[in-house]
Amino acid sequence: MIKKGITRQIVLHYFIVVFLALVLVEFVFMLAVQRFYYESIYNTISTHITNNRDFLEPIARASNGEDGNNNLSRLLVRLALDNTELEILDLNGRVLASSTAFESDRAVLQTSDIMQALNGDMGRWIGRQPNTGESVMAVANKFDLGGENTYIVRYLTSLESVNSKLLVMGLLAIAVGVGVLAIVLIISIGMANSIVRPINSITAVSAQMAKGRLDVRVKGNYKHELGELASTLNFMAHEIVRSNQIKDDFISSISHELRTPLTSIKGWSETLDSGGYDPEETRIGMGIIAKETERLIGLVEEMLDFSKLQQNQMKLVKGTVNIREVVQETMLNVWAKAEQKQVHLKLETDETRAYNVYGDGNRLKQVFLNIVDNAIKFSHENSWIFLSVKEEKGQIVAAVQDTGIGISEEHLIKVRDRFFQVNHQNGGTGLGLAITQELVELHEGTITMQSELGSGTTVTVTLPMLNEENSLAEQSVIMTEPEVKPESGNTFAQSEHQHSAQDSSDQEKK
Repeated sequence: MIKKGITRQIVLHYFIVVFLALVLVEFVFMLAVQRFYYESIYNTISTHITNNRDFLEPIARASNGEDGNNNLSRLLVRLALDNTELEILDLNGRVLASSTAFESDRAVLQTSDIMQALNGDMGRWIGRQPNTGESVMAVANKFDLGGENTYIVRYLTSLESVNSKLLVMGLLAIAVGVGVLAIVLIISIGMANSIVRPINSITAVSAQMAKGRLDVRVKGNYKHELGELASTLNFMAHEIVRSNQIKDDFISSISHELRTPLTSIKGWSETLDSGGYDPEETRIGMGIIAKETERLIGLVEEMLDFSKLQQNQMKLVKGTVNIREVVQETMLNVWAKAEQKQVHLKLETDETRAYNVYGDGNRLKQVFLNIVDNAIKFSHENSWIFLSVKEEKGQIVAAVQDTGIGISEEHLIKVRDRFFQVNHQNGGTGLGLAITQELVELHEGTITMQSELGSGTTVTVTLPMLNEENSLAEQSVIMTEPEVKPESGNTFAQSEHQHSAQDSSDQEKK
């Protein structure tokens, strides 16, 4: 017995469909064969009747129907047909003569063929003889021999031999049908197993993956949808392993990032608490504590930003923002860090034009701070970073191009993934570019990266431009909306969490 499941369903469906098709085909076939045999018999008898009637009626009328008994005898001889019984009936249906015996006292026959013959048609009747129960066919037609000599000529032939042949053909057709069903059963079981076995294999592998064994893979070169399913499952396992590895690397990296400033803060706090040092050392220690505190705040804010973006809880305070001004402010914020590394910044833009977008100025500044900060971090000393802001086809396009170490093609497609870091020794959480991309997408923009290892990287941010008419409309909408207060700690601190306290001090001086 076939167990319940997909195999059983497939086999049953195929079997039922083929079985019904075979029953229909065999029924139609047997009906057609029976009709062919019966029609052949009928056509033979009716042709014999028609030919003899057309020959005998003119002769009989010429003799004025004389000698009726001789007419009956001549009709029996003349109309005789092999393997049939010939009956001569009067118009009342009484048998006057028969090729097997002459019985004038027979009962009156009232079968449908006689009624049709009385109406001038070629009558036909198929049924069973009352006495013997034998299956027969009767064909009757009216003969007008002139005067009162009008008779009904009726042929009676047995159908038993024909029905026997039909029965044999039916049994043969059934045997063929059973053979076909057996073949279909075997093929359907094989086909079902070819589907079920891969599914069972995939299910078994999935169960192992669900238990945590992510090193197992679906083996086998499956085709079509099953092949796609197996490939998808293997890819999913690979991505889970990769995500777990990235997560582990992130935990290791963030632990190091948090431990380093905490160690500095704890060490200088104990040193200052012990006393006995001059004011200069105290000032240096407090500066280091402030710097490391800002670094910790930046790391925490970065993770909070990412968490809000993942949960769609990031709130934007939107208005008209000039991207050129945002880029210029970004350059001022990172100027000290760039000078410390001897990296030169250059902005190329049209000072006379307003490159306005509708967005959150602080968040857009955070975007460009992350991009430019990365450019400085991975640039060589005495190199250049080129920034540009321009308009293209109703879009504001801001690009940051450096001539630093660049990114390999392998890492370029992963660099915007969360927690991904090309080099863990450079520090950070690996969330900067992931957050940057999310913020740009919240502003209905796009961010693209082009890089060549050893030659530098170009990051391009494209945002929808705000026309003057749209700007007035947006301002009127803002006037009617309730005031939204920005969350504390998410304005300047979020934009500058990647910079040192010394950089902030230099920026304030400028």
